[in-house]
Amino acid sequence: MPFRVFAAALLVSFTQFAFADLTSEQIVTALKKPENSTGNIADAVETVTGARGWMNPDMKPLYDTKIVGRAATALMRPALTTDKRKYPPYHLKILDEAAPGSVLVYVMQDGLDIAAIGNLMATTAQVRGLEGAVIDGAVRDITAIREMQFPVFARRVSPATSVGRMVAVGMQIPVMCGGVQVNPGDYIVGDPDGVVVVPAAAAEEVIALLADYDDKETKMMPIIKREKSILKAIEIYNRY
Repeated sequence: MPFRVFAAALLVSFTQFAFADLTSEQIVTALKKPENSTGNIADAVETVTGARGWMNPDMKPLYDTKIVGRAATALMRPALTTDKRKYPPYHLKILDEAAPGSVLVYVMQDGLDIAAIGNLMATTAQVRGLEGAVIDGAVRDITAIREMQFPVFARRVSPATSVGRMVAVGMQIPVMCGGVQVNPGDYIVGDPDGVVVVPAAAAEEVIALLADYDDKETKMMPIIKREKSILKAIEIYNRY
């Protein structure tokens, strides 16, 4: 095991008692702190879980913003002309039923250029108190959505509607969004750098590491400014 990973694991073992039994609200509050960027959160998730937590780098916000909330998921796939079954509108049902503060996670399977949300759905999400939307697919009506200041992260912008092109096949199920598995209830963090998924089971350990990262970086900054060297700061605090 690399020393950095071992040291991080050791730190968590000593500090996790301070974060034991955090409520969902406390976890969201901690992840919303300005110092907890998606970069630091991505580092912490990878150290704790051994797996990537950051979504594909083309997952970007319509405007600079930060969101933190628990995932409410829906999956859509292309409609087949030979398929005559009736599919419940799960993507609309989850929009109407997700708890306030949730982040909608829409996956457009094989439909990257198809818009999963526009101004009507964004308005619905906003008046219901949802935190934002993350879309493995496209968004449209971006001028209106920017004006209403509802946070949407998406991989594409496209005028193409999903009506008649896609059908919803499930909600509140595990999905692959931007190359990362998202389970309902996982914590979604988005900022101008991108989107990171914090698995619910790992959230407290991630927060413990984030506290350590912030402590080290706060102490490193004066050294960098004084010595004009990042290597000297890393030598002391082993944070890069």
